[in-house]
Amino acid sequence: MSRIGKLPIVLPAGVTIEQKDNVITVKGPKGELKQSINPNITVEVEGNEIKVSRPNDERESRAQHGLYRALINNMVVGVSQGFKKDLEIVGVGYRATSNGQVLELALGFSHAIYLKMPAEVKVDAKTERNKNPLITLESCDKQLLGQICAKIRSFRKPEPYKGKGVKFVGEVIRRKSGKTAAAK
Repeated sequence: MSRIGKLPIVLPAGVTIEQKDNVITVKGPKGELKQSINPNITVEVEGNEIKVSRPNDERESRAQHGLYRALINNMVVGVSQGFKKDLEIVGVGYRATSNGQVLELALGFSHAIYLKMPAEVKVDAKTERNKNPLITLESCDKQLLGQICAKIRSFRKPEPYKGKGVKFVGEVIRRKSGKTAAAK
């Protein structure tokens, strides 16, 4: 039995779940999310608990059991609490500003990069004196949030020599010594 899949999901107050034609809809104070589910996986709502089960012990069923349980749990947590990711921009002259749903990045290229955020994602860019600029992204959809963070990070990944680039707050970058250390 899947260790993740067999765990029940507890529905917090204010969160409702609907199942119709293999599509799960979760509504809560932070928003509404939908996810289509494989017809082999059964989702049962009992009171304030959701249980996910599978028909057999085939490899495909076992894999999807844990997957769909995790996806439904992420939806429940997202519409009740939401998800938040922080990105830090390291480098001289690198900047980030936000105008509504548009994020403007200056990352050492000859042009600025403008990224329009989806309606589900809230963006905020802060720049304080003598500190690296911070980009804070909030959303109820964990998958979309991670995808946008990866897109922003891909514009200028942190390089291993000086550590310049866009990185997650708390991310440790493996540093390399330059040519001067190798010459000794």
